Amino acid sequence: MKHLIILLLVVTFALPSCAQETQTNKQTTTYYFIRHAEKDRSDKTNRDPNLKQEGILRAAKWSLVFANIDFDAVYSTNYNRTKQTAQPTAEKQGLEVQIYDPRQLFSEAFANKTKGQTVLVVGHSNTTPAFVNAVLGTKKYENIDDNNNANLYIVTISPSGEKADTVLVID
Repeated sequence: MKHLIILLLVVTFALPSCAQETQTNKQTTTYYFIRHAEKDRSDKTNRDPNLKQEGILRAAKWSLVFANIDFDAVYSTNYNRTKQTAQPTAEKQGLEVQIYDPRQLFSEAFANKTKGQTVLVVGHSNTTPAFVNAVLGTKKYENIDDNNNANLYIVTISPSGEKADTVLVID
């Protein structure tokens, strides 16, 4: 009888956590990808420029575009312009900007860490489409024109692994 009670207690407490874990693993993953906002180009030798005023305004605009999206994480490369683009959205969401290495896009570790989450990724004219392509598993998108800071790529991965994507221009 004592073993039966212990077994019932274990089953009672274990099943809800297993169900919750299964439910979490079944969620859709959604990635939002943007390129950094307009950077200061006044010093051609500066490899890590800040945003110029127009870029600061665009970064604030992105935070308004994303106001109704509940992000679980915000990622940026470790450059002033990308971090400054990500920061207004991260702050409004109560999140810290996490740094990713643009030389290691969509690794298995990143995929596992963000599975079932809604994530913003801020990159560059070459790394943003490359990251999207890596998630999709195909070379669909070319580098972004250097004067274009308005593309928004959205990629969703369903619980069954199906992928869908779209590109919007938010100007």
